Amino acid sequence: MGKITVTPCDIEGLYVIEPTVFKDERGYFVETYNQNDMKEAGLDMVFVQDNQSSSRKGVLRGLHFQINYPQDKLVRVVRVVRGKVFDVAVDLRSDSKTYGKWFGVELTEENKKQFYIPEGFAHGFLVLSDEAEFCYKCTDFYHPGDEGGLAWNDPEIGVEWPL
Repeated sequence: MGKITVTPCDIEGLYVIEPTVFKDERGYFVETYNQNDMKEAGLDMVFVQDNQSSSRKGVLRGLHFQINYPQDKLVRVVRVVRGKVFDVAVDLRSDSKTYGKWFGVELTEENKKQFYIPEGFAHGFLVLSDEAEFCYKCTDFYHPGDEGGLAWNDPEIGVEWPL
């Protein structure tokens, strides 16, 4: 039914995904995930777990990564007081030409953009609205004790958070 627009980012492997939104006087309808559309776009991952968090303005979650059980993630913001976050991925793939580089994208309830982050990246986000609900799909299950992290303000990475 719906189709997606997949835009590669400056860092190989990262993609911003924009689903087709069907609007009318009643509101809107959007497919937030369609395996066939993703496969057609060359994204052939299998998700096994959905997660959702709620955070207040100014909360910065991340920059997290999994050590032994890496996960691809597909992240988006859903409703609640005009949810808006600045979402960031940092390349931790030691063999990558963009190792240590970061990419950020604003995800909002209005733009309905999604951000695909493959394994090998640290991930975090800063809540810009009063509240935001953040949803993400993962390609592996949660494994307690398997998470690592980077300092949100690491000067060598230099994420430009819109504080």
